[in-house]
Amino acid sequence: MKNGTSAIYRQLKYQLAFGRRIWAGFGVFSRNLCSNRDDVDNGFGRIEDFLNESWKSSNNDPNVEEKSWEGNFCGRKGFVDEVKSDAARILEVLHQDCPGFDAKPVLSDLGVRVSGLLVREVLFGILKIISYSNKNRCAKLGFKFFVWSSEQEDYRHTTNAYHMMMEIFAECEEFKAMWRLFDDMIEKGYLTTARTFNILICTCGEAGIARKVVERFIKSKTFNYRPFRHSFNAILHSLLSLNQYRLIEWVYQQMLVNGHSPDVLTYNIIMCAEFRLGKLDHFHCLLDEMGRNGFSPDFHTYNLLLHVLGKGDKPLAALKLLNHMKEVGIDPTVLHFTTLIDGLSRAGNLEACQYFFDEMVKQGCVPDVVSYTVMITGYVVAGQVDKAREIFSEMINRGQLPNVFTYNSMIRGLCMDRKFDEALLMLKEMESRGCNPNFLVYTTIVGYLRNAGKLYQAHEVIKQMVEKGRYCHLLSKIKRYRRC
Repeated sequence: MKNGTSAIYRQLKYQLAFGRRIWAGFGVFSRNLCSNRDDVDNGFGRIEDFLNESWKSSNNDPNVEEKSWEGNFCGRKGFVDEVKSDAARILEVLHQDCPGFDAKPVLSDLGVRVSGLLVREVLFGILKIISYSNKNRCAKLGFKFFVWSSEQEDYRHTTNAYHMMMEIFAECEEFKAMWRLFDDMIEKGYLTTARTFNILICTCGEAGIARKVVERFIKSKTFNYRPFRHSFNAILHSLLSLNQYRLIEWVYQQMLVNGHSPDVLTYNIIMCAEFRLGKLDHFHCLLDEMGRNGFSPDFHTYNLLLHVLGKGDKPLAALKLLNHMKEVGIDPTVLHFTTLIDGLSRAGNLEACQYFFDEMVKQGCVPDVVSYTVMITGYVVAGQVDKAREIFSEMINRGQLPNVFTYNSMIRGLCMDRKFDEALLMLKEMESRGCNPNFLVYTTIVGYLRNAGKLYQAHEVIKQMVEKGRYCHLLSKIKRYRRC
């Protein structure tokens, strides 16, 4: 097994040997940058959180099973609908809270049955409406409900409820309250998980504080790190999503000191961090070590390697690696091709980008919004705006809806081409399609308009942004913003 694995790594190392080039950081393509989701996807995919369970019945009559399934489904649907209705009533009461109005007795008079699902619905309802202007109020309302629900009979908060409340505090920048809640959670015997760590580490702006949080979780005896192999992998996985690359190196060293052996996930994370830090030699050492320890590259290792080859402008080596993947039973997916194309576009090789995009389609992979956005961005950066528009049209014709990153690239391209009227029309188009512009879209179009001397139009864009209640707290930044 080890001999076969070593042969694979010798071949990979040969394909990756592109001299002692200087790399100013390594950009592993992150699909969450081109998606409308709020969850974090760091390019290494999710660890399976749940095991498939077999549903068994003592009655072998299929008609009875069908009736039973329908009954269970209807019963659960009715329960969920009731919970959502109760949550809406509770939120209505909470929003009435003000000096002279005590929400707690009114909530008790509602007669609702408090459950984990109800608490989640209410807290999530508060979390999703938090804005710069109402964050203090949302933190108070959330905690008021959190305390009230904990006092109800036959109910005890779950770890998930604590996480939701901690997220509300974090979003409202009530960090001291968040840490007090975390301490309360520990005192009451709740297990901390990878999600607990992720919520806390996200609020640590300084490296010293982040390291203290890591040390606390490493030493914790209540850290439920499953489904990861050990606590270090859970911590490393969270740190990668936060771009804490130097801290990843330190945690890896602590992991080795504590006698834990790395697995494929560990190697993937560490190699990614080393490239982000521009440490190409360290990457090669880890790749060799991974092979010597008998680990074969997995889906995500190949994804990482393809981006390295793409950014190194090695299309031929990338093609060989794609063929090698098929030989070892790993069929390249849209993610693999998109990662490679992203690397090649950063290297400026648009001809190779187009080749692999066409090759992806030939192999039966359907390009998604991320794939198209990468292609569009590559052509915009190269100044080929007409080609970018052509791909944008093709994308829509094939049923792929542009997201905020797609629109930002197109608006930027149109502004670079001094087609400001079209750029403003596209800004309206994205809103009509239900795609809300982010702050980057506004700064892009305002910056180009100002540089072109179109101050009135720039002011109108800012005015519309403010009227819609978007990014008002960042208004001072956009007024100072100048695009070179």
